[in-house]
Amino acid sequence: MTESGFSTPQAARITGATVRQLSYWRKTALVVPSAYSRGGHARYVFADLIAIRAARQLIDAGIPLQRIRKSLTALIAFLPQARRPLSELAVVATGDTVLVFQGESAFEALTGQEWILDIAQFQREVERRAGEPSAPVQADLFEAPNAVPESVPESTNSKRRTG
Repeated sequence: MTESGFSTPQAARITGATVRQLSYWRKTALVVPSAYSRGGHARYVFADLIAIRAARQLIDAGIPLQRIRKSLTALIAFLPQARRPLSELAVVATGDTVLVFQGESAFEALTGQEWILDIAQFQREVERRAGEPSAPVQADLFEAPNAVPESVPESTNSKRRTG
């Protein structure tokens, strides 16, 4: 790393992206480096590395690049203070949906529709159920294959082979 950030090959090596991906993402404004050298070469700062890694995780989760771009555009419209959503917000893929976590709320990136995650209610349910007697498990219902039945006299038990 130089004083002004990581070069494109360094950023690619650190994040697992390819130099070609980073070049394409820069040209299409998916992830734009924060700085440039005097010679005009891209320099990536730590926040850029976070954005690259987030983009890769979304792609690896099966989210098409076009949907990621649309989601980022929508996020900037919904949250104008988030100028670099991939590095400033917690963005995750669930199925084919891109979710954004901000503070204590979650919403769908394209529509802005809030997802309601009642964690407090779930915690109360877990605590309530933790005190309940547990249902029998299969091992409690059936004898183990090598178990000696309790009705067999002691003398028979001692003659039985254990294998």
